[in-house]
Amino acid sequence: MAQVKLSSKNQIVIPKEAREALGVKAGDQLLVVVRGERVIVLEKPKSFHKAIRGIGKGLYPDGYLAKERKGWD
Repeated sequence: MAQVKLSSKNQIVIPKEAREALGVKAGDQLLVVVRGERVIVLEKPKSFHKAIRGIGKGLYPDGYLAKERKGWD
């Protein structure tokens, strides 16, 4: 376990051991997944598009878009 410090620009440095374990380098994109109030998980997606697909599923009740489209007419 490594301890990191939040900079004045709200940035952290990912420790070398964690970067090596994830296989990431400068410029790579990571997903930040918050689970509860204490656990934050960094994940390297195999495909960023696939990783975020469906993230908004269930945000709107059934029929929301249909009602909105009818309102456009």
